[in-house]
Amino acid sequence: MAKYARYLTISATGVGTLFGIYHFLPNNRKVAHAALLQQQLQTPRSQWDRNWDLREPSSLTKPTKNKQRVDNNNNNVVVVDGNETDEMKENLNKQKSKSSRHLILIRHGQYNMNTEIDSEKKLTELGREQAKYSGDRLNELNLPYTVINVSTMCRAAETASIIAERLNNKQIPMRSTDLLREGAPIPPEPPSRSWRPETHQFHTDGARIEAAFRKHFHRALPDQTEDSYEIFVCHANVIRYCVCRALQFPPEGWLRMSLGHGSMTWLTIRPNGNVSLKVLGEVGHFPPSLITLQ
Repeated sequence: MAKYARYLTISATGVGTLFGIYHFLPNNRKVAHAALLQQQLQTPRSQWDRNWDLREPSSLTKPTKNKQRVDNNNNNVVVVDGNETDEMKENLNKQKSKSSRHLILIRHGQYNMNTEIDSEKKLTELGREQAKYSGDRLNELNLPYTVINVSTMCRAAETASIIAERLNNKQIPMRSTDLLREGAPIPPEPPSRSWRPETHQFHTDGARIEAAFRKHFHRALPDQTEDSYEIFVCHANVIRYCVCRALQFPPEGWLRMSLGHGSMTWLTIRPNGNVSLKVLGEVGHFPPSLITLQ
């Protein structure tokens, strides 16, 4: 015990000495230290990958015969031998996206968790109310929705059906896909103490959810001339993983976010490939009594 007390005394003395030295440093030294720290914080840890969806025009354009090459960083034609050709410019312009895609992701409503059978995991009464409020919110936004992409799991399909009914019969096509089913996308970091799927689940589910991201998350095709608004009704793990991937954040951080039942997440993909997150897990359209997270 005496040895431990002596260790604490020495540690406290050391910390106090360091603080005292910094406290009595000349002001110019303190300013220099703060400036260095600020510079380190402002230096990006990684650069934005402009060709993250493999739809950068330069990567879709066939190079000309040994006279020009395309600079992948800014889609400019770099002259190697001769003049820049009109043909090359035209080919690049043909591959350029011209509009934005807005992806609105809705988590399903609260559901029966007392079973392992998917067909029995139906929405609770509260979950159906959440779906109605989400549908009303989408209807109030009055956007020109083009499609509702839906997970084939029971709770998501039921939520999507209720949402569609609340959209004033806009007759929006609905597409079901197994790719959007819930699963374990990637081992989270830090690991969860309460959620520990088997390793093989990450292997199988992860590939499927990554395939969903690659299929649905990309800039608009060149022939799309107006902004589009697509609704996705799926699951919290899928949404959180895709948000991390779209923003080029470390995907293993997906479990650090929490999404409420019926919540709305809105991502926008610009023609140049930039991605912005408008809202994440928005539940402001719910009364407090309808907000649930489990």
